[in-house]
Amino acid sequence: MAAAAAAAAAAVNCHGETLSITPSKRPALIRTCLALVDWSAIVIGATIVGLVFTNVVLHVVDLDMAWTTELSELLMVWVTFIGGAAAAARGEHVAITELVDLLARRLRQWADAVAQVVVALVLCLLIWYGVEIARSSWSDHLAVLDWPVSIEYIALPVGSAATLVFVLHDLVQIVRGVPRADRYCE
Repeated sequence: MAAAAAAAAAAVNCHGETLSITPSKRPALIRTCLALVDWSAIVIGATIVGLVFTNVVLHVVDLDMAWTTELSELLMVWVTFIGGAAAAARGEHVAITELVDLLARRLRQWADAVAQVVVALVLCLLIWYGVEIARSSWSDHLAVLDWPVSIEYIALPVGSAATLVFVLHDLVQIVRGVPRADRYCE
């Protein structure tokens, strides 16, 4: 009896609607990619906090480590693109859905699919041009760290590729008829 109640409770989304698929039933590849993205963002964010804190403490005693600022800036670029992938996996990007929500269920599904196809195409362009930018700037170096600037630029195609994985998974769910509320409520 308790198992049936637990199953019934797990089959409801955050709006109290019956789920057709739950986020915990995402494929292992998607769950693994999301965990990698989340942990990367956590580690990068914690590193930025540590670097900024260290730099502030050093400034109090009139010392400076210029490399901490440059490394923090580099990591901020990375966490931005990795965070974008994490947001895409959860459906957290800004969406103005007032008109789409007025459509019939089937038309809304098509509109969602078209939007995700456009996003996927843009991400493919970002990956392509991001790789080209990183490749062409490999001989340029950061001023203080003296690392290739490409380390900073490569965040664009890496973050875009991670986002693309989640967008394509969402597109598959849309084609299967899974409503938005069921795809993203966790």
